[in-house]
Amino acid sequence: MEIKNFRAIHDKEYILELIEEGEHEMQDFKFSISDSRKIARSISAFANHSGGRLLVGVKDNGNIAGIRSEEEFYMIEQAAEMYCKPAQTVSQRLYCADGKYVLLVEIQPADSRPVMAQDDNHTWQSYYRIADENIVAPKLLTRVWKAKKEEGVLFAYSETESRVLNFVSEKVSVTLENIMLSCHLSKKMAENIVIFLCSMGLLEFKYDAGMWLLTTNATVEQS
Repeated sequence: MEIKNFRAIHDKEYILELIEEGEHEMQDFKFSISDSRKIARSISAFANHSGGRLLVGVKDNGNIAGIRSEEEFYMIEQAAEMYCKPAQTVSQRLYCADGKYVLLVEIQPADSRPVMAQDDNHTWQSYYRIADENIVAPKLLTRVWKAKKEEGVLFAYSETESRVLNFVSEKVSVTLENIMLSCHLSKKMAENIVIFLCSMGLLEFKYDAGMWLLTTNATVEQS
């Protein structure tokens, strides 16, 4: 296949090194791009996490198939600019390996989260990268992202907030429902406390065995 409007980088070794890593938290293989809305979910997931890259023209087993046409460039641009909210900027570089073209797409972590994309029902969702999958982030985590985090601000938390923090510390990881039941809180109050403690960096979300859990931030020492 001839790529007329793009100059390819001939660096087979580099592409093979990336493929050797396999799919992981910061890398995904795409055999082809046929739906801008779907690829927007990958951009959302990487942008909401720590960034990452797509290798387009690579099968799930790591074999190089090559991209099919220049249209895949434009579909990725469309995914980032039209089907991500807010619009994202991605970089694309074309590599040639044994006469086949691989498109390397790099996504930077978002300056402002959440970055949203549409699901199959055209509902806007926030996605997050977990291992080699793009997972829909829970609405509570999306609200945490939207909450303004104050850096270097001294604060005091209430007795109820302290009780929640101590409960999570003792249990290592819990669900929101665990907090509601054990601390005798309504869902609304529990959510507001979790958002506050997460925005202060005291609690954080983790994904384990198909569940979103809350845990204390190990890097923060309680005073």
